[in-house]
Amino acid sequence: MTAAREERLRLDAASVDNARTTLLQLLARAGVYSGDAEELIGLVEAGALAVAHEELAGTGRQAPPGSGESYAAGWRDGSRAVAEGLAGLADRALGAAVAAEDDGERDARPPVGRMEVERAKVAVVPLYLSFSAESGLDPEVTEQVLAAVLATMGARERAAYPGRLTRFAADHRARLERLYATYGPGSAIAIHGRYTLVHSPTSLAVLERLAARPEELREEWDTAELPPAWLDGLTRAWEASA
Repeated sequence: MTAAREERLRLDAASVDNARTTLLQLLARAGVYSGDAEELIGLVEAGALAVAHEELAGTGRQAPPGSGESYAAGWRDGSRAVAEGLAGLADRALGAAVAAEDDGERDARPPVGRMEVERAKVAVVPLYLSFSAESGLDPEVTEQVLAAVLATMGARERAAYPGRLTRFAADHRARLERLYATYGPGSAIAIHGRYTLVHSPTSLAVLERLAARPEELREEWDTAELPPAWLDGLTRAWEASA
């Protein structure tokens, strides 16, 4: 076997399944529920396919330099077919990972799962720390707030929420900097009271929902029996920081 041939070797299905099974067993030993582990691995697999599709749909469609028009046209058609196939695979993998049904169920809002809350925590904390020093709420309250936020979305939206949250923080960075400087940790505003939530990483997730789905957020907020003053205070701070 030549060196070039060895470089082209890829993992086969058995090898990939072995790695997956090994990871599941290691996570089980660490106390991670098998269903949660399967969901995380499924999201990584779906994400890998989505990234491959994005790359192929971009520069991957360009024929090699110097190709004739007929060759280039065939290259583009072939790349388009492969990209569409990858998009379909990524969509089905995501559906399997989040237990989505068919297209008609994509807007449904199933109960929020524990792993969805954990993923939201992992996403929101570093983003919050880019604006302010951390001063979180009680862990139980934090989970309640994030669960109310996630309850405004369908399963697929929750899977993609870290990306949406990152874009929100980038798009509104100047406004968020003013808000946290005025009302957050280190400001003259006390941590207890109407602006309590501004001192928590969860505030960033709540702000994103206030901008995107305010009615649904208030509905879920009331259902969770969270303090109305927290949401009202964050709303006022957001409006004042415009």
